[in-house]
Amino acid sequence: MAQVTDKQPSVLRSLDWWTIIIYVALLCFGWISVCGASYTYGDNDIFSLGARSGMQIVWIGTSIALGFVLLMLDSKFYDTFAYVIYMVLLLLLFATIFNPHEIKGSRSWLVLGPLRLQPAEFAKFATALAVAKFMSAYGFDIHRWRDFATACGIVLLPMLFIVAQKETGSALVYLSFFLMFYREGMPGSVLFTGVAMVVYFVVGIRYGETLIEPSPTPIGPFVVLLLVQIFTAGMVRTYCKDKHKSWLIIAYSVGATVLSVLFAEFVLPFNIVYVQLAVTLILIGYLLYQALYTRMRNYFLILLFTVGSVAFFYSASYVLNNVMEPHQRVRINVLLGLDEDLKGAGYNVHQSEIAIGSGGLKGKGFLNGTQTKLKFVPEQDTDFIFCTVGEEEGFVGSAGVLLLFLALIIRLIKMAERQPFRFGRVYGYCVLSVFLFHVFINVGMVLGLTPVIGIPLPFFSYGGSSLWGFTILLFIFLRIDAARNMPK
Repeated sequence: MAQVTDKQPSVLRSLDWWTIIIYVALLCFGWISVCGASYTYGDNDIFSLGARSGMQIVWIGTSIALGFVLLMLDSKFYDTFAYVIYMVLLLLLFATIFNPHEIKGSRSWLVLGPLRLQPAEFAKFATALAVAKFMSAYGFDIHRWRDFATACGIVLLPMLFIVAQKETGSALVYLSFFLMFYREGMPGSVLFTGVAMVVYFVVGIRYGETLIEPSPTPIGPFVVLLLVQIFTAGMVRTYCKDKHKSWLIIAYSVGATVLSVLFAEFVLPFNIVYVQLAVTLILIGYLLYQALYTRMRNYFLILLFTVGSVAFFYSASYVLNNVMEPHQRVRINVLLGLDEDLKGAGYNVHQSEIAIGSGGLKGKGFLNGTQTKLKFVPEQDTDFIFCTVGEEEGFVGSAGVLLLFLALIIRLIKMAERQPFRFGRVYGYCVLSVFLFHVFINVGMVLGLTPVIGIPLPFFSYGGSSLWGFTILLFIFLRIDAARNMPK
């Protein structure tokens, strides 16, 4: 008993209290926002358990109690039982796939009488623990293909289960773990490839039907193929250390493009994309020759990037039109400006933008928002709760909330960097990545800057599963950080 008494004060003294203060502040502002989003004219008691604002107090209270329990556990518990926790959550995710209860088209909820839980929210901390456990093992090397593939598998497996539950938005959150991989030494080329694919998709789809007059050349494929050639040249210079070949590729690519544009403009209009395809095929052949001739592994990898880029671009349109669900396709088209659809897929975003804009500089005041009180914004107390902040608290309040999240991100970076062991650092960057992804995407979709994928704003969106999930994610890291000065 004396040992427990001696241990508890040391944990409390070692806690990062600035992070806890930020956490409590976010909970308070989150509850105020839930009140504003769920309040209807004529309600007399916002503390009633029959109201969402009253139930959110219950979730907040249980979250704080849960956080306290997590702090009282030995920090070694999380390292020792990381795989066990991960396997339990995987089983829950797998069982949820066959859940007969479908809520808003998703089978991601387990219904236990009056209680509804979403295992996907808890799988985040379990996945973070498991990947931290694996990457902190003796002999792990992220540059070894087998080790990196296994770590990716730990992250992607729950993601596949969540996709099978028809909860694509929650599944996409797991892509944020690649920020942690990058911090731990993942080659920058992998991250660059991901960014390049996004650029190909956005440019290719957005301008796929726009022509370069007077030739019948679509701007999308024209720009994407030129980018593929330029990116390839840059990789040859960076990873093969050959400036001459890099400039040679750029000279031939840009030269052939310019000559084709001039010929189509002044002689005979034609589709320049065919010339660029021919140049790209020649470039692929050249890379294959260099790979076989020099026996340099990097040339093979660059060849794979170039071929993969072309294949991805020409398959993106097929996936969008034939693989994605109709509502997902409409959302992407609305985001890219191909469709307006203010009465359908674009309705939520349009109404949230009106709500935020109506708040002005200082907002309309607590419980005085009109767009939210008249329920113009669907999901305004969950996925679109940030529009309530913008309407009632204005630009000043919105900026204050974003600054609080920025302060949390900065504290998480500082805490992760001071970890003496890889397990704590990897887990810390997993936590950081998840929070960063949620805040960036949620605020972005409310402002119409990112796709509407239906993920909550941490500590603000109504609901117990998300609040418990984020609390567990954060407080496990706080406990690990509190033990940073203790011997392993």
